[in-house]
Amino acid sequence: MTEPGQIFTRTLCETVGREALTTRLSEEFFLADLGAEAVDSLLTFEDLNHLLATRSPEPPRLRLHRGGSPVPLEAYTDVATESRSSRRVIRPESLYGQLREGASLVLDSIDRMHAPIGAAADDLMRLVRERAQANLYLIWGESRGFDTHWDDHDTVIVQVAGAKHWQVHGPGSRPFPMRVDTDHSHGPPRGADGELSMVWEGVLRPGQAIHVPRGWWHTVTGTGEMSMHLTFGFTRATGVDWAESLVRRLHEEEVFRRDLPRFASPEQRRKHRHELLSRLSELAEEGDLDSFLAERDGRFPRRTSYSLPWPVEEVLPTEGARVEFVPILPPPVSREPDGKVALTVAGRRYRFPGVVEPVLEILAEERSLTVGELGERSGLGAEVAAQAVSALVRHHLVLIQG
Repeated sequence: MTEPGQIFTRTLCETVGREALTTRLSEEFFLADLGAEAVDSLLTFEDLNHLLATRSPEPPRLRLHRGGSPVPLEAYTDVATESRSSRRVIRPESLYGQLREGASLVLDSIDRMHAPIGAAADDLMRLVRERAQANLYLIWGESRGFDTHWDDHDTVIVQVAGAKHWQVHGPGSRPFPMRVDTDHSHGPPRGADGELSMVWEGVLRPGQAIHVPRGWWHTVTGTGEMSMHLTFGFTRATGVDWAESLVRRLHEEEVFRRDLPRFASPEQRRKHRHELLSRLSELAEEGDLDSFLAERDGRFPRRTSYSLPWPVEEVLPTEGARVEFVPILPPPVSREPDGKVALTVAGRRYRFPGVVEPVLEILAEERSLTVGELGERSGLGAEVAAQAVSALVRHHLVLIQG
């Protein structure tokens, strides 16, 4: 059985090749058969029932769609009052009825609710080096939840159970459309006969996965049976993001903080504009893409997780205690002139004694080891490794279990 934390970096890469998920990512559609056993551990109906009962997701995180339109909340929820605040709660019997009538259930960010899907999303993030979110789609019958549409982010769809019919039409009349954009009137690709183009059409079954790039139009319908699939979506950095990072740097420049010379002579305004353009050009030349992407990686968020009582108590973990690395992306570790090592995680910079460096490097590569294994691999011994782990857990860089 495939570990959820390796479903993309190992299983999918072995199936379609690493280039399809790196250099050709967002440019090409692909279909991959991972095998039903590869997705068995992601989500079962028992898991879903437990999540719905214990996490009580409410709209819009959980919502129903039918025939391309949202189902009115009143049709499957009640308003409940808890601690002087009101919230929407799902009526189970009404939910069942809507699903029997062909509604599609959508549950956003299920990766934040269910550890196996969270591990799979983290694995995808390490592969594409962008933030990812997993949404669940569940439907019975032959209906469709949504009309033919495109998404403003790249997606990898993994069929978990049942079957779903897909038509992938390809990019539309506007290349690389964005969520915040100037043109929303573009349409799907059509042939000379006016019919929708077709890049691929087929039925996804358990263990199969497809990649639908951003802006590619697609139509999804039921096959008459149940379908449960996960959509892993991620938004890649664009030139707009790079330009916005450049704009943020302008606050440091005196010439850009000055008032524009509205009432000056035309010649003075032209001169001021030239100063702005000149400095902007210099900053753009300095702002190389590698530095921008490295800075973006340094702001990559951590998942919310806790490791009590270790960060509070003055107790070292034992050799058998398991240590899990928290940062999703492996942060670069640099050696400073004073002998300390530094790294940036989630926008915060940390400095530790130099002895911690091999511990960080091994954790970034292996993700999870016992204290004893960490001491042996680093050559520091179990006691020094335990001390290093004790320092790291206080800054939410590792979790300790056992």
